[in-house]
Amino acid sequence: MPHHDLTLTPAGPAFAPRYREPHAPTHSRTRTRTRTRTTVSTNPYRRLFATPGARAFTLGNLIARLPMGMFGVSTVIMIAGAYGSYALAGAVTATGMAATAVVAPWTARLVDRHGQARVAVPATALAALGSLALLLCVHHRAPVWTLFAAYAATATCPNTGGMSRARWAHLYRGDPAALHTANAFEQAVDELCFVLGPVLAAFLCAALFPEAGTLTGAVLLLTGVLVFAAQRSTEPPVAPRSATAPGSLLRVAGTAPLLGVFLATGAVFGAMEVVTLAHVDGPLAGPILALQAAGSCVAGLVHGRTGRAVRLRTCLVAMTCLMTLPFLGASTGSLLALAAALLVAGMATAPTMVTGMALVQRLTPQGRLNEGMTLAVTALLAGIAVGSATGGWTAENAPSTVYAFLVPAAAAALALVQATAPKVRETRRTAPAPTRKTAREMTEARRSS
Repeated sequence: MPHHDLTLTPAGPAFAPRYREPHAPTHSRTRTRTRTRTTVSTNPYRRLFATPGARAFTLGNLIARLPMGMFGVSTVIMIAGAYGSYALAGAVTATGMAATAVVAPWTARLVDRHGQARVAVPATALAALGSLALLLCVHHRAPVWTLFAAYAATATCPNTGGMSRARWAHLYRGDPAALHTANAFEQAVDELCFVLGPVLAAFLCAALFPEAGTLTGAVLLLTGVLVFAAQRSTEPPVAPRSATAPGSLLRVAGTAPLLGVFLATGAVFGAMEVVTLAHVDGPLAGPILALQAAGSCVAGLVHGRTGRAVRLRTCLVAMTCLMTLPFLGASTGSLLALAAALLVAGMATAPTMVTGMALVQRLTPQGRLNEGMTLAVTALLAGIAVGSATGGWTAENAPSTVYAFLVPAAAAALALVQATAPKVRETRRTAPAPTRKTAREMTEARRSS
């Protein structure tokens, strides 16, 4: 109601209404709050983690993914130190990778069908027991065949990165820009674990005892998955039976050639790692190789801030061109030139992986996202194995290790050729990207639910 003042009129004293203008400070505070909200919403990563429960499941997933970069190095150090054979250590790790390639898609299908918490926790517990069994077998110098059996049991470990991406896809299924940022963040986390995992494993094995890397990795893996699974509010709902009906995802149009792209991309990673180690052949090999992952991590975070998707073929063209730089850098004979070339070349890998994973999410039926992304990771691991073997053979038999840097460049070109297959569809979703107002409304709706 308006306030009244006593005033004089020709008819005598009377009350006249008084209308007040709104206080300027109120407008100022309103404008300040508006500007604050706008500032917050312009940071895609801050808006990404504004969703309730996002930070908690990301922390748990990060703890669980760090051991993925630890197990390989710690297993080699542990077995080679106890049995005096790097060949045996390599054979055991290769067996574990092969078992993972077979078991992982089935574990992912169970996750889609019964839920992440119900499957991931017992599967991780079994994998952790396999790591502990391997540790005990090595410590007590058990027969060689027990090493293969124990390490094969670790194949039940779920694809924690795929489960995290599935949660983002569920939370931001109507927001392509936020989902793009989430995929970029997940790829940066992969690169971070790739850099920190081997360093941490080697430090623990050298500073404490040879089995310390495997033991710490098993504890971190189980702890991280327990924290991740406890965040039930962000867990995707179990898909209906019709969506998870038996049948291979390879029958989905575009999936098979896309997995071929991941296979060739994995060969790029595997070959580059082995060739760089063979060429540098010294204590600087690790730090120089880590520059490639550092460049990829930075490029992934920058790519996520743009909020714009790039065509897969464009990313592969850039990767094919940039993967020739390590060959040119090694040709100069300067380790500094090689390090700079690896840093720049690594900047092409994260955008390629982010775009490829987004395409997997687009092609895979909604109720089988974990299975689809696990198939992509399995193809990537198989490519790493092939690339490592090919790069190692080339580095050993070529006139110079410099020529071995042509192997990852050739693998990148092969990935580009496979991406040109007509069935590799890169059509965008029909749903338009939401405006800022729509994104805020979606966040508030999630909080209220």
